Amino acid sequence: MRASDRAYATLLSEIQDGILPPGAVLGEVEQSTRLGVSRTPLREALGRLAADGLVVQQSPRVTVVAAIDTADIRALFEVRRALEETAARLAAVRGDAATFAELARSFGDANVTGSEGVEAYYALIARFDRQLDDAVANEFLTSALRNVRTHLVRVRRLARDNPDRLAASAAEHRLIASALAVRDADLAAHATHVHLHNALESALANIPDSPPEGTS
Repeated sequence: MRASDRAYATLLSEIQDGILPPGAVLGEVEQSTRLGVSRTPLREALGRLAADGLVVQQSPRVTVVAAIDTADIRALFEVRRALEETAARLAAVRGDAATFAELARSFGDANVTGSEGVEAYYALIARFDRQLDDAVANEFLTSALRNVRTHLVRVRRLARDNPDRLAASAAEHRLIASALAVRDADLAAHATHVHLHNALESALANIPDSPPEGTS
């Protein structure tokens, strides 16, 4: 792995996990020393993170982790809704029915209690996303979805884990997967819309200092 790729992967993980919180300063000297890379690959890594919208350059040598607020989350979900509802419609036509039937069963059996259960559930969502991408078979669409998902990891980490919401999310994913399994594009898109509406409301409610609905 190239030095710039290694630096990018490390910084991306730390930003998504909250180890590097919004506003954290990423000075070139400090970060190149910490990551064990020279400044050139570090700058390449920071440039990629900036293109992802995860960091902001404040001066030629000082970069900070980008903030994320309720306005950002709303904007992110606007894009997510357009992409994922389209993806659901396409996957209902192009996807493998048996694959999504198995995923529906997995969501029905999902245990969302405890740290291990939560991590396993997020892994199941990642598997669903991969199968959805494969079914869509449109690199332009899936590339855009990957960028959205990069930011969604931050939203999940910033929001508090809510067992009731996770259980509801599993049921919502089960309905989406079941609709894909029977090739019902309208139901798949509608179920996706409902899931994203609920996910947005939960995220806004759990982000610290979120303004009331309609005030942002």
